[in-house]
This record gives sequence, structure tokens and C-alpha cells, in this order.
Amino acid sequence: MTASPPRHTGLAISAWAATSPYGHDRDDFVRGVREGRRAVTPLDPNTWSVPFTEAGVVPGFTAREVLGRKGTRSMDRPTALAVATVGTLLTGEAAGTPPADDVALVLGTSNGSVQSMMDFTRDSLTQAKPYHVDPARFPNTVMNCAAGQCAIWHGLRGPNTTLAGGRATALLALNYGRRLWRSGRAGKVLCGAVEEFSEQRARLEAWAVPGTAAPLGEGCAMFALEPLDAVTARGDRPHAELLTLEFGVFGAVDDSADLLATLVDRAIGTAGLDPADIALVAPSAAADPLRACERTAVEKALPGAEPRWFDVAPLVGDAGAASGTFQLAAVLALAGPGPSARHALITSIDRDGVVGCAVLRLPALALVHHVPATER
Repeated sequence: MTASPPRHTGLAISAWAATSPYGHDRDDFVRGVREGRRAVTPLDPNTWSVPFTEAGVVPGFTAREVLGRKGTRSMDRPTALAVATVGTLLTGEAAGTPPADDVALVLGTSNGSVQSMMDFTRDSLTQAKPYHVDPARFPNTVMNCAAGQCAIWHGLRGPNTTLAGGRATALLALNYGRRLWRSGRAGKVLCGAVEEFSEQRARLEAWAVPGTAAPLGEGCAMFALEPLDAVTARGDRPHAELLTLEFGVFGAVDDSADLLATLVDRAIGTAGLDPADIALVAPSAAADPLRACERTAVEKALPGAEPRWFDVAPLVGDAGAASGTFQLAAVLALAGPGPSARHALITSIDRDGVVGCAVLRLPALALVHHVPATER
């Protein structure tokens, strides 16, 4: 493949935050990934009535303990995870953001809170009257509840968007954020995705993929997107530069590998790179047969290249819509200061037919070499 002239988005990831099975802040995630430590833990059967024996659950996380008592009585888990993570982002590296009406929020999710939807519906069927439900919990049944609460809690008055696209949700959120910036609707975009672990989600996942043994995970990761020149002008070093994003849809599983290979080839060419320039691949590691298709597609698109692979899903569990955010966060966690830039490829393939990939430029890569389960 002949590399074409670079056509960069001009967007950089200037800050990021993560609430994950490793802990409540980014440093916990970085340490866990660099150590290759598995954050999936056994579930107490007396607490969880689910068809799984283990899961990647954010430890010690409740809305009241993390956010306080005010305004959290009826807050559901994904909303609390998102509000807390956005708050960490805004008070950390992203402190000193532009005016709130110039900051957009793009939040990905699977369905919102499946637990809240089903609990509310159950109450309407089991109470003495169908309307004997808690009205304060009704907003939790709407898919964009978490994004709306993030804006309310943190005073964000810019565009507010909720997306749902399966495992590709995080990449779709990045693309939507890029479009907001390109159209001049926001000077800065906070984008990411959130997923909860709950009894109802666990049962739906077990029903959708019978016999699956892959543990589920939960959490939220958020990324601040800003123009690259603005970041460098104030003397900051970006965590990564977002070069390209590509998406497609397949109808049959047998078509997914060829489609993803085409998208990766196109993304690398658009970024002005050669396959050998890709130093790290972070796949979504979906269940087989899609997992095998993803691997086949990337190897086909990178002939002769020898990138390192890092699968974060075995460490934190299948985080659903938040899977892509943990893939991106893992790439950033493995990057460190260095003299030359390197490039990473993030791929995603979802059982509902959505395929996507992203190419990023990183300051450097310092992969951990003692984790055979995740590095190939």
C-alpha cells in the first residue's frame, strides 16, 4: 500500500480520566494495565443473582459515597459513574476549560441503565396501581439520563449527545466529537462511554450469547478533545493525536474480516502511514468467532508489520459500550514520554454488525513485556 499525504483531524487528546475495575481514578487504571493485573474478581452469590461467577466491578463505588448525599438518592449506577468520571476530568488535567457553552459532551452507552428500565417496569406491574411508581426514578429509564446529569452537575451548556453502537460506541463518540469540532459547534469536546454491571444486564448478555463464559465489566472513561495547536501553544504535551477514524457495517460474520481489513487499510493510508508504522494494536477482543475475524483482519491489513498486541478485555471484563474507552485508555496508559512519536491502531467489531477503527499518534510506547496473557 502506498501512503497518501497526511490529512490529520488536528485534534489531540489533552486529558483523560477513568473509573474502572482497577479503581476510581486514572492512576489506578494506568498501574493495573502496566502491571497486567487482572481486575476481574469472583462474585458473592449471596449478593449477585447472575449467571456469572466473576466480573470486573468498580470496587467500593456507590453514588452517595463518591458524589455525596445531595442529588444522588435516585441516581442510578451508570449516571453516577459518568458524573464522577467527568468531574475527575474537569478537576484534573482539563481544569481551566473554555467557557461552559463552548464545551460539548458526547457520551456513549448501550441502553442507558437496563437495571433502571426493568425495575421501573416491574414496579408498574407489581404495585397495587400501575402508577404507584417512584417518579424520581423515571429519568433513569431514558437513555440520555447520564449525559444530561453530567451537564447539570458540571454546568456544561454546550452540545450534549448520547450515542449507542455496541462495542464500537467509544469510537463512534470520538467521531461525533470530531464532527462537532469541525463544524464549529464546540471548541472542546468531552467524549467517552459508560457501562454498568447489574443483574439485568448480566441476564440479557447471557441470553444474547448463550454459553458465554467471558466475564462482564463496567466503568467509564472520558477524554478531552482539543485542537492540537491549542494544546501545544499553551505548552502542554498531548497524550495522543487523533489521526483517522473509519466505520462500516457487515451483514454476515464471514464478511466482517474483509470489511475490517479494508477499513484499517483505508485509515492507515488516510493518516499518511505505512503498515510498519503501527507499533501497537488494541483490539476489542470480542467473543469468537468475531475475535478470530478481528485478528485475521488486522494481520491482513498489516502485512509484514510486527506490532505488539494488547487486549484489555481479559483484564477488566467485557465492558460493553465502554469497551472502546478502555481500549483507548490502555493505549494511553502504555504510552510514555519519549523522543519520537509512535502510532497505535484501535479496532472494534460488534456482534450487531458495526465495525470501526482508529489510528492515533503517541509520544512513545513503553509496553510491559511480562504479560503473556495480553501482549502477543
